[in-house]
Amino acid sequence: MAVIKILPHPEYCPNGAEVKAPAGTSICEALLDNGIQIEHACDMSCACTTCHVVVREGFNSLNEMDENEEDLLDRAWGLEPNSRLSCQAIVAQKDLVVEIPKYSINHAKETH
Repeated sequence: MAVIKILPHPEYCPNGAEVKAPAGTSICEALLDNGIQIEHACDMSCACTTCHVVVREGFNSLNEMDENEEDLLDRAWGLEPNSRLSCQAIVAQKDLVVEIPKYSINHAKETH
């Protein structure tokens, strides 16, 4: 199992967190399974950018991005070279450090 360290985020995990995830799990699923309610407006179908994360460590251990994810990431707020859609980034055996950006382009959040 890989350990995913989530850097502090004022809304989703103010103190940061560490969660364990089996290989083959998406980053988004791992966070949600451990009580970190990252946005995922398209229900993890790779149709939006609300689950965008920046992978600070372990980026190269993740699965390759497909063209659809690459195209969507172009619309993400705060895009960086190590950005991924967490619903598409599949965890391998290597530990990760991820940062959830401060903002997303979701204008209609489920919780206000």
